Amino acid sequence: MAAITFDHVHLRTVDPEAMAQWFERVLGAEVLRSVEQGKPRIDLKLGGMKIFVAPVTEGDGVAPPPALPCRGLDHFGLFVEGLDAVAAALKQKGVVFTKEPHSPRPGIRLCFIQGPENISIELLERSPVRA
Repeated sequence: MAAITFDHVHLRTVDPEAMAQWFERVLGAEVLRSVEQGKPRIDLKLGGMKIFVAPVTEGDGVAPPPALPCRGLDHFGLFVEGLDAVAAALKQKGVVFTKEPHSPRPGIRLCFIQGPENISIELLERSPVRA
């Protein structure tokens, strides 16, 4: 079988600029603006991941986002160090937490935040489990 590697996440939004600005301001994403086929394009670089931000317009046939939790893509996770300090900084920026920082099992500390248009984002910190 051929090697498979991760390439990107694709987000659709009614306001690509606001989406990009949120990811830049809140999570430190790098915003890359270009023109593709005569139309503006916004891509983000975040933690080694590419995020494509595509516009949604009225009547284009794109369904509204589902209520969470849902089948299919539920959220994406971002690794952080010092989760509690990161969470405190995000709270100062007014970020909404859908699950506060907690440790569901040894070696894992996580929380969930609400991104633009109800995108669910997990922040995760891993530490070695001692026997």
